[in-house]
Amino acid sequence: MTKDTVPTLASSSSSAASGADAPATHEGGGNGLLWVLVAVAVLFAFVRPRAPMDWLKLIDWQTVGALAGLLAITQGVEKSGMLQSAAQRLLARTTNLRQLALLLTATAAVLSALVTNDVSLFLLVPLTRVLATQAHLPLARLVVLQALAVNAGSALTPIGNPQNLYLWHRTGESFGGFMLMMAPTVLVMLFWLFVAVWLLVPRTAIALKPAAEASPVQPRLLALSGVLFVGFVVALDRHWLLAGLAVVFVAYLLFQRRVLLGVDWALLAIIALMFVDLRQLAELPAVASLMGQWPIAEGWRAYLAAIVTSQFISNVPATILLDRYVHDLPALAAGVSVGGFGCVLGSLANLIALRLAKVPHGLREFHRIGIPFLIVCAASAVLLRLG
Repeated sequence: MTKDTVPTLASSSSSAASGADAPATHEGGGNGLLWVLVAVAVLFAFVRPRAPMDWLKLIDWQTVGALAGLLAITQGVEKSGMLQSAAQRLLARTTNLRQLALLLTATAAVLSALVTNDVSLFLLVPLTRVLATQAHLPLARLVVLQALAVNAGSALTPIGNPQNLYLWHRTGESFGGFMLMMAPTVLVMLFWLFVAVWLLVPRTAIALKPAAEASPVQPRLLALSGVLFVGFVVALDRHWLLAGLAVVFVAYLLFQRRVLLGVDWALLAIIALMFVDLRQLAELPAVASLMGQWPIAEGWRAYLAAIVTSQFISNVPATILLDRYVHDLPALAAGVSVGGFGCVLGSLANLIALRLAKVPHGLREFHRIGIPFLIVCAASAVLLRLG
């Protein structure tokens, strides 16, 4: 990433109105993170050598494969022209930036509780990017707020994210019981989320850009992508990943080959390398020894340990790692949910949002908002637990 200055809150509001964060050809995280992960993998190859097949076993192929299919389908929807048409209608019905930001953020939070955090980002971030091609919008800020929203909203239900699904089965709670367990933490996160939207996005009129020639909607491509989306989600639910991927890629290869050219293959490499690096980090004897020595079995210590660990190895691996040492599963669930904020590595959803947005300095904007947000949410939620 190129060097830039960190704007103040006042200047950030003015830049939002002027569209300073308009779309660019740079990608959200750039490929700097990819090369850092490659370097760490090379270091582990020397420090802790293992057979090639063992390296492949470190990767969660279900996650990588699901992302590959969703990336291809998202490209199909974008190239169909439907998002451009939807963006025009949305802008026509929205009066100011704050109203638009609240609508997008609330939608992201609700969707993530129903269709998982990653899928909601695949639906909303491309729409937000198209909105920013038609109006002067703070794209990076809107996408960061959506990333925070899906991390918060998905924490409510057992099916909202992978760590909740894992902990739901571990707790033995009913679907409704799990939601009641998570509700206080989620309410705290959503409260501060909408405070953040109110403070970071000014209530100024949306300035439209000069109208460009509208891309025609391609109903056949849209219909194909819609059918593939439904079929792929069903395939994932039935654990038919390979069959679902084959159908998606063969369909686009036969009928819309250009769709596959737009897939962000670097994002898939980043996710795969995250599994390789972070799982090896969690396996280090020093890490296991440290976890064993911490008094993190219950209460606020378990909660804070989950937050801190998530910052380094992401909240899903943190959940699996800490489950060996933490006996207070509600505290663990709350901690890994809040731990999705702060560092971009806290949740895979953060990386997905930035890569889909394709904005310059996306990582800088994420941390400028996400770290203070983590501190406020963590402090509020721990006071709630102590109370």
